[in-house]
Amino acid sequence: MGLVARLVREYRFLKDVLRTLGRVKSVDRDSTNLICDDLEAAVDRWPEREALVFEGRALTFAEFDRMANRFANWARSERILRGQTVAIVLPNRLEYLAAWYGLTKIGAVAALVSNQLTGPTLAHCLKVSGASHAIVDDETAPGLEAARPLLDRPVRAWTLGKPTAGHVKDLNLALRGASSVRPDRAARDGMTAKDTALYIFTSGTTGLPKAARMTHMRVQLYMRGFAGAMDGNETDRVYCALPLYHATGGLCAAGSALLNGGCFIVARGFSASNFWPDVIATRATMFVYIGELCRYLVNQPERPEERLHRIRLAFGNGLRPDVWPKLKERFAIPRIIEFYGATEGNVSMFNFDGKEGAIARAPWYLRSRFNIRLIRFDVEAEEPVRGSDGLCIECEPDEVGECVGEIGTGVRTAYAGYADKAASEKKILRNVFRKGDAYFATGDLMRQDEEGYFYFVDRIGDTFRWKSENVSTTEVAGVLAQFPGVREAVVYGVPVGDMDGKAGMAALVVGPEFDIKALAAHVEASLPGYAAPLFVRLQPAAQVTGTFKYRKIDLVSAGFDPAKVDGPVFYKNPAKGYMRLTRPTFQKIMNGEMRL
Repeated sequence: MGLVARLVREYRFLKDVLRTLGRVKSVDRDSTNLICDDLEAAVDRWPEREALVFEGRALTFAEFDRMANRFANWARSERILRGQTVAIVLPNRLEYLAAWYGLTKIGAVAALVSNQLTGPTLAHCLKVSGASHAIVDDETAPGLEAARPLLDRPVRAWTLGKPTAGHVKDLNLALRGASSVRPDRAARDGMTAKDTALYIFTSGTTGLPKAARMTHMRVQLYMRGFAGAMDGNETDRVYCALPLYHATGGLCAAGSALLNGGCFIVARGFSASNFWPDVIATRATMFVYIGELCRYLVNQPERPEERLHRIRLAFGNGLRPDVWPKLKERFAIPRIIEFYGATEGNVSMFNFDGKEGAIARAPWYLRSRFNIRLIRFDVEAEEPVRGSDGLCIECEPDEVGECVGEIGTGVRTAYAGYADKAASEKKILRNVFRKGDAYFATGDLMRQDEEGYFYFVDRIGDTFRWKSENVSTTEVAGVLAQFPGVREAVVYGVPVGDMDGKAGMAALVVGPEFDIKALAAHVEASLPGYAAPLFVRLQPAAQVTGTFKYRKIDLVSAGFDPAKVDGPVFYKNPAKGYMRLTRPTFQKIMNGEMRL
């Protein structure tokens, strides 16, 4: 890159960074200004502008506020007190944001629980959040009833649908009887931005979800920060097909629209075939993505209307390097902003430059403004590498290490953690660069190049060691996804008898053109020998969370045992490529009678 191009890049980068920081500079943990005050200010500024759209129904900012006020006044009538938790167990719908916005007006806490959960997992989320009331609808009410016998305390159920049991209250009726006038601000007198506003749950890809404690300050950082980072205005319309119970859709995307006077378009869910028709029909100018959503889009057959949209910007996280250029070029998207952040942590950063494959950038001259560092990490021991002085060792450029964020007293470096204090403590790494310091451990492996760009490598626990080498599941999955017929690829490590380390295995969702016999040649040409998957299983669909993250726990548990795996399993024969794995062959591998 030439000098002029570098100067232009740095000018644009600094402009974006300063605009983003400018939107959050007044956020203060001791401030009495809460997230509901931010939203009320937006309502007062743009009362007649369109704020929310859901399946053809629209609300102005004033109507949105009146709906939220009804939730607030209903909660007060039910003696829901400041600090008490109400679980919102709903799919995406028009009332979703109004429900938690209204609860924060009286100082209550909203637990945003996935609408996909039932039974023990739902009961767990209700328990750890301490919810005394739960808001459901026709879709989620059965799940709550199934979880009820597992609860250790009563939870009153309120439905936005039709009550099907005597103990389930009609919330629609209650809201119609509640006042739409704003509750007096005295209802939250004495509260500050360090008080809890929401609980947002981790996806539970490897176990039960954890409840991240979202203070008013942290919610403000998300919503204000993205309002600044996306440089939106009153004409922008932000399309969201992600679940509103997670931060990316429910806070980042919502903030980028509402706090700029724009319109937040909420889809019931993501549909790859209906995505572009819906984007066009709603006149969206931005959309938010996460995980594999963009891969699903590029895997769709081409259609003429996919370039007839008004999208000027797509933003999100988890856009894989092999998908990035396809998404941008095929759909004519002018700009993509990738970001990185941990819901429960204190690490957040943006790739404003649009550098393909990079998740963010922190140039050397702004090093002191970022609390983010990469430290050397022992993948096999799953712990940081420490020197003779007992301290961690910072990575050199392009060296892979764990991303950590220094915990401080400032707004952007504070760590709120989880509702479970023990779980919060497990994410804190102490004595990192000096005795007594503390860092939030993200659990993500990254590398940073000389220009300051960060690249995601893998999740700790997903990366495995084989033949004395570290294998990145993300890298291997990217290579497999390029093979004809592979629709989705999930890669993980599996133990093999008493052999050291873990062997690579891939679970593939494939189309009719997939040829298992030809896969070995592609793998051998694209990956080093130690990284090539030794086992492959085919499955009709990949199990994902509501935010399109793959659930690997069941795949790892089944391993490559044909008796435990539904569908065909193949092993990599050095001479013949991938061959069907039979039970006798499995036993020979486990007994060490067959070399891999």
